[in-house]
Amino acid sequence: MHVQGVVVDKAKGYVYFSFTDRLVKTDLSGKLIGSVTGFVGHLGDLDISDDGKIYGSLEYKNDAIGKGIHKELGVDTENEDGFYIAIFDGSRIVRPDMNVEKEDVLRTVYIQEAVHDYAAKVKDGDEERPHRFACSGIDGVAFAPAIGSSKGTKKFLYVAYGVYGDTSRTDNDNQVILKYDVSDWDRYAQKLSQDKLHHSGPDKPLEKYFVKTGSTRYGIQNLAYDPSTGNLFAAVYQGSKTQFPNYDLFVIDGKKEPVKGYVTSDNKKVEVKTLSLLNAGPKDPASGIRGWHFKWGATGLCPLGDGLFYMSHNSKDKDGQQQSTVYKYKWVGDNQRAFKLVK
Repeated sequence: MHVQGVVVDKAKGYVYFSFTDRLVKTDLSGKLIGSVTGFVGHLGDLDISDDGKIYGSLEYKNDAIGKGIHKELGVDTENEDGFYIAIFDGSRIVRPDMNVEKEDVLRTVYIQEAVHDYAAKVKDGDEERPHRFACSGIDGVAFAPAIGSSKGTKKFLYVAYGVYGDTSRTDNDNQVILKYDVSDWDRYAQKLSQDKLHHSGPDKPLEKYFVKTGSTRYGIQNLAYDPSTGNLFAAVYQGSKTQFPNYDLFVIDGKKEPVKGYVTSDNKKVEVKTLSLLNAGPKDPASGIRGWHFKWGATGLCPLGDGLFYMSHNSKDKDGQQQSTVYKYKWVGDNQRAFKLVK
């Protein structure tokens, strides 16, 4: 299945690709080093921690996405709904087709907050809808410092919700991002058993943030922190509500502190902490939302420093085999374009 995320271990010279049901490790020339296979859920966006571990979002659910994955894999199974951060030890990935449950390469941490929002039912006008904040699970992940703080270098894990893009809903026009301190996650991390999903994880995130982008199709696909600008980049699949500009790329201003705001959920105004979009690029006059139309990034967005990024260009070969080629881009961020290709 198609590529979901890409991260580069610059220190060791490896690239990791998530292909939905497997993690693939290559060197910088594209030579296959190893892979982890056997997932029957959705492995999404990736990032790398300061200690070299590979973090990815992992979903088990029985909606259209989950059923589509099961059909593609030819498996007849129905798990409970569960969302995890998958933590890979890349040094142990040494050959192709290492089994995710039988090999000691992975630990997982349960993201209870997202599971609760996914399972909730809420009122939206006169309708009862599934999924609080239209949560469809989790996808984008990124390590970044505390947003809006210039103190310290400690990084936190930010986990973005998937958000259903139903055009008839009125409560799905914000992205939702959870913040976690993973320094004590060894006490939660467990091996993965896909027949019996565990519930070991923090009760709550440190923070829960909202950022208004207008509706998107399945929320933030790739979330990435760029140290050269101090901002968080969020690549999405375009939404289809006509009252919004439906950009593909949003940039969250990492220097602006979160502020008090309100969102509508269950026909009530809920006080939340909101993040600010960067004051740059095209601005939609009706909604005030800023962002860019940019084709790439939703299947892999990896900052390299100095304003450079690797972007995944996903494709299929003539036999239908999924592929990804990463290209180097330079951040521009003006009113005409987000990035330029570096040759």
